[in-house]
This record gives sequence, C-alpha cells and structure tokens, in this order.
Amino acid sequence: MEGAPDRPGAWLLTTARNRAIDRIRRDRTLQRKTELLATLRPGEPEETDVIPDERLSLIFACCHPALSTEAQVALTLRTLGGLTTEEIARAFLVPEPTMAQRLVRAKQKIRNAGIPYRVPPADVLPERLDGVLGVIYLLFNEGYAATSGEQLVRTDLCAEAIRLAHTLTEWYRNEGGPEGVLRALLTVLRALDE
Repeated sequence: MEGAPDRPGAWLLTTARNRAIDRIRRDRTLQRKTELLATLRPGEPEETDVIPDERLSLIFACCHPALSTEAQVALTLRTLGGLTTEEIARAFLVPEPTMAQRLVRAKQKIRNAGIPYRVPPADVLPERLDGVLGVIYLLFNEGYAATSGEQLVRTDLCAEAIRLAHTLTEWYRNEGGPEGVLRALLTVLRALDE
C-alpha cells in the first residue's frame, strides 16, 4: 500500500488490534513452551549406577507408579520392548483396539501429569518392581510363543528377558520376586528344549 490510507483512524485501529492479537498469541506460546521446558529440566541430581544395567534402568524409569501396573507394563513393552500393539493385546488377552486405546490413555496421562522419564532414585525402586517383573515375564512370553512372524520362538526376546531377570536376581538377592520370575523363565525354556 502506498500513500495514506483512505480511513487512517480505522487503519490504525486494525493495525493495533492485529499487533495485540499477535502479542497475546506469542505470550501464550511462550508460556506453553516454558511449562514444557520446566518438565524437561532435571530435578534432583540423578544417582549414577543405581541400577547395574542400562536397559533395566530404562524399564524402571518407564514403570512409574502414577500409572496402573497394567499400563506400566503395556507401555514399557511398546516403547522399550519393541512389541506391537497386537502382541501386547495378546499378552493381556484383550482386543487390539482396546489395547491401542489403553496405550493412548497412558501416554496422555504421562503428558498431562508432566511425568518425567528419568531413572528413579534407589529408595523408590521397590514400588516399581512388580511392573518391571511383569515386563520381563511378558517379553519372554512373546519370545517363546510369538504372536506372528515366521518363527514360532523368538530367541532374541527369550534371551533378553532371561538376561534381565538374571541381572535383577543378582541385584535383588534377598527378594523372592525376581528369582521366582527367573526360575519360571528357565523352566519354560527347559521344556522347550525337550
């Protein structure tokens, strides 16, 4: 536009209104991003080497007590175990659409509650142990009786589940849960070999 507008007062008012709207939008965007960054900042300094295995520490991080144990296990199998929604649904004996919806709700709860993905301190690990054991057990189940694919037995999943159970048993020497899961996995494995 060249020269003076036909209605300078209206032009000034429209320009001021548009700038105000832009400013409000920028402020809201900044506020949302600031809140998001606040959830991503590390809280307390993390203890190093709390958990002896990196993959196991990630499983403990995913098994947050704000979620139900079922949601912890399903979401961990999806994100860390690499299992498909179909495989997880079969493990929980529910239809695939039901499991897909449960996974979506679990992710929403994490996002809405601002739950950070970080390795928990040693004093809260026992409250996450049941979820971790569930992940290991169901990972093994998918390994020895694959939902789909050409192989009936997925030895990579079986081996990883046994490795994780063994590591957990060594770490939790006085707990019966990890040792019981390891024995169960080895018993099934022996039966497969026969």
